Amino acid sequence: MYTNKIGECTTIIIGKEQTEDGSLVLARSEDLELKNVVNLESFEETENGHSEFVSREGGFHCPLPKKRLGYTAMPGTGQSGEWGAAGWNTAGVGMSSTETIFASARALELDPLVPNGLAENSVFNIILPYIYTAREGVERLASLIEEYGCTEGFGIGFIDNKEVWYLESCAGHRYLACRIPNEVYFVTANQSRFRYYDPNDHYNYIASTDLMDFARKNGLWTNGDFDFHEAYQRDEKLDTTYNYPRVFGLQKMFSPQIQNDITKNTFPIFAQPSEKISLQMLRKAFRYHYDGTLHDPYLHQNPKEPCRSVSIYRTTQTHILVSRPWLPKEIGEVTYMAMGIADLSVFVPLYQGVKHYPEAYCKGNDKSSNDSAYWKFRHVQALGMVNYNCYAPIIKERYLKLESEIDEQQKTFEKEYLHIIKSDSESAQKALQSFSDQMLKRALTVTDELTEELFTQLNYDTEKMYFFHGA
Repeated sequence: MYTNKIGECTTIIIGKEQTEDGSLVLARSEDLELKNVVNLESFEETENGHSEFVSREGGFHCPLPKKRLGYTAMPGTGQSGEWGAAGWNTAGVGMSSTETIFASARALELDPLVPNGLAENSVFNIILPYIYTAREGVERLASLIEEYGCTEGFGIGFIDNKEVWYLESCAGHRYLACRIPNEVYFVTANQSRFRYYDPNDHYNYIASTDLMDFARKNGLWTNGDFDFHEAYQRDEKLDTTYNYPRVFGLQKMFSPQIQNDITKNTFPIFAQPSEKISLQMLRKAFRYHYDGTLHDPYLHQNPKEPCRSVSIYRTTQTHILVSRPWLPKEIGEVTYMAMGIADLSVFVPLYQGVKHYPEAYCKGNDKSSNDSAYWKFRHVQALGMVNYNCYAPIIKERYLKLESEIDEQQKTFEKEYLHIIKSDSESAQKALQSFSDQMLKRALTVTDELTEELFTQLNYDTEKMYFFHGA
């Protein structure tokens, strides 16, 4: 049986014809637990890497190629080498892993999960360092599923400078992966979204060889056109409040012209936005919590709100992987990352070509510490939640201003980088590292300033409440 886990996420993918600047986008929030403190990692390319992966969680293990590309990752504390979550490799391929999804009870009865099979904690670190295109990522993941089986359900995305792919597992040994069309966007929230599949279209689909035959033989699919979701995946009452509202809300944000029924899983799999989607709109999407409505849990201080928001407090990080094919991969591929709850955090740029990060972003455990970037952001967020309606506007205003400043500084720097790299790649690399360090440290400086401002305001508010007027 599938067991409901704490790790649940929201994924957004944008085809290059629907982004404001023509970039490709693969993005996801990582919703685990507060104690999963994010530590940024960067690994160098090597010809003599580990020959075997052995999971610290469960009994999964598999051989690895000795040649390993350099890559970046975002594991939780104590999880180095596992739970990589998101990043780029030195070939310019990005990966986001994973979106927790659930197969139906009937599908699991027919094709059980494998106790020591491929799990969410292992897939990132055994795939991203060994692939050169997004399609290769899908193919490597597919071969691992077929050989070892899955111990849980997941959705995983791959991106390069040409295309974005997304794979959904179903039951123990089956899966369907789709090439996301350039002219649409895709939103998923802890459920399988795929339905249509053409087994003869090898350009747009990669799937288990017996995906349709197995479903037909075992009565998972009987009449009409094949429907992957109906055949293999779960739809329960829980989904109507936990998952449907997120898809409904995000599609309503991007495509107000779509008339969805929030109570039914009839949302379009791929949709077209009413206007081209910008980075600013994507950041807003990951901050979404039914803002200003009766279902806004923060506005109404209602932790028991039944409709689960996109932006929740136990989010450990949110990443927006952006590929801009017209630029060198070192600056053309960038991750915009926010630590903690995105609604009260700031998205900072992590360029593919950066070799390392400021120390504060690479440390921290489950105890609050002021030398950890993760905990610095959490300090601000905790203060914001003490009195959301009073303190959150202060945080939002400051971070939105910082993001706008960073956006402009990136434009200026990238022009300089393109000029420098024409004649001196080493100087260009040094400039990139310096700029990255400057931006990441600036975010911490603003966060420290915010912390002091909020503590000051909290003390004055506390004084008003307990002043005890004298004579």
